[in-house]
Amino acid sequence: MTTVCETLGVARSNIAESVKRRPSKARGRPPLADRELVDEIKTIIDDMPTYGYRRVHAILCRNARSESRPWPNAKRVYRVMKVHSMLLQRHTGALDPRRHDGRVAVEQSNLRWCSDGFEIGCDNKEKVRVAFALDCCDREAIAHVATTEGIKSEDVQDLVITAVENRFGLINTLPKPIEWLTDNGSCFIAKDTR
Repeated sequence: MTTVCETLGVARSNIAESVKRRPSKARGRPPLADRELVDEIKTIIDDMPTYGYRRVHAILCRNARSESRPWPNAKRVYRVMKVHSMLLQRHTGALDPRRHDGRVAVEQSNLRWCSDGFEIGCDNKEKVRVAFALDCCDREAIAHVATTEGIKSEDVQDLVITAVENRFGLINTLPKPIEWLTDNGSCFIAKDTR
């Protein structure tokens, strides 16, 4: 033992005493049982599953105060929810790994068109709003409308007519139906536009 202590550079008497000594008792109070807290948290989360540990802690405190009993520490609530997998998934600001699985592009022209809008801020503080139609096959811009007011249902109707005339000329009926994709903007979902 002397050789080992000299090699490590520690006192032999200190090592001998620590070997003889009993393990020290744990300090502090024993941990509280989590079962009651887990049940109380589950009743809160069952009502509102989007609540995180901070809001759950606030509700636990409110309930405990109304019943004149001690409330749990926020760190304990966090630990219990973490151990029992009740925490919400953290938002890290990373992009959602899910992709749009719907297929927008098509192999042939004039099967599916899409439409959307954007606005351009001008130097004189006015905004020009533009709505456009694209072919989902070749992404060609078929038609567009622009205005300094908001895009209205009538503007979208003009856009549809202009797009059909640009692709097919002056006709009364299309040779085959064309699917028209848009977002749910009010000008696109208006009754007259549909």
